[in-house]
Amino acid sequence: MLKDIKTENILFLDIETVPAYPDYKSVPKPFQKLWDHKAKFVRKEKETDTAVEVYRSAGIYPEFGKIICISVGYLHGNDFRIKSFSGHDEKKVLEEFSKLVVKYFNKRDSQLCAHNGKEFDFPYIGRRMLVHGLSIPAILDLAGKKPWEVKLLDTMELWKFGDFKSYTSLTLLSAVFDIATPKDDIDGSMVYAVYWKEKNLERIVNYCQKDVLTVAQILLRMQGRPLIKPEQVVIT
Repeated sequence: MLKDIKTENILFLDIETVPAYPDYKSVPKPFQKLWDHKAKFVRKEKETDTAVEVYRSAGIYPEFGKIICISVGYLHGNDFRIKSFSGHDEKKVLEEFSKLVVKYFNKRDSQLCAHNGKEFDFPYIGRRMLVHGLSIPAILDLAGKKPWEVKLLDTMELWKFGDFKSYTSLTLLSAVFDIATPKDDIDGSMVYAVYWKEKNLERIVNYCQKDVLTVAQILLRMQGRPLIKPEQVVIT
């Protein structure tokens, strides 16, 4: 039951991803061909776009993208502490994130929580760790686990109540619950340009941190608990 979820044992997270290269022409030739094939499916709803034009969306695919920021948040006493791992070196970002998870959220009652995490954040992190030859933290390693052994929470899945047809964005759900929108500066569609063209990683980190706070607020609202106040947020 929702009320039985112990939020003090949860690590809330959100990731931001971009294409591995700034533009199509920078992609190594073998991967250009692979992207050309993938782009056929990406372009279904945009038949006028070429594989070159849709490359800006390559960041959502772990085979063609990379993680530039992982922001996490957790309840600590009366505070909600947020920490971000970011940078151009994806392997380092993943290593630092993994160290925190293994050290503090490796207990039997620990859980990870993200919005649409089961479809995006969790598998993306796991796949990119494998690419870099990193060990996957036990809480993210689902191989051989029974359903009740999986410690991954997804606020979008909780909102579905078993309805597999719908997708509800974090922005929409925050509006439904009267929670301040995390998209008051940029949204996911702008991350590519902000990173590769503006070269403003700090702006993306700030956006990612807002998403983490919003995920936590949504779960608290679902539980009928008080929201986190601005003065309770501590960025470490």
